[in-house]
Amino acid sequence: MNRAGSIGLAVVLGLAIAAGLSAPGCVVRRFTGPDLTGTCDGACAHYVQCKTGHAQADGARCLAECPEVFSDRDSLMTYESLACADAVEYVDGNSARTAAHR
Repeated sequence: MNRAGSIGLAVVLGLAIAAGLSAPGCVVRRFTGPDLTGTCDGACAHYVQCKTGHAQADGARCLAECPEVFSDRDSLMTYESLACADAVEYVDGNSARTAAHR
């Protein structure tokens, strides 16, 4: 194979590898779950995303109460990893409805 052919093949292989690397990133994220921040901002964003209506008042209440409820990064990350129904129930109690149950 001549030099031009080798360069062309290398370019095609490079593009194929780059495309292949970007696609598994989506798959890996799907299997690993959400990004966990370990912060009240992240925990409250998760709560508001899960809560029916996405009320701004609920988010403000969550941010105000969060430091009193969660004492460390690990507990916040555990909360962020909860399924929506469990996350909303933890904050609102059993009677709350989540966005997943609309």
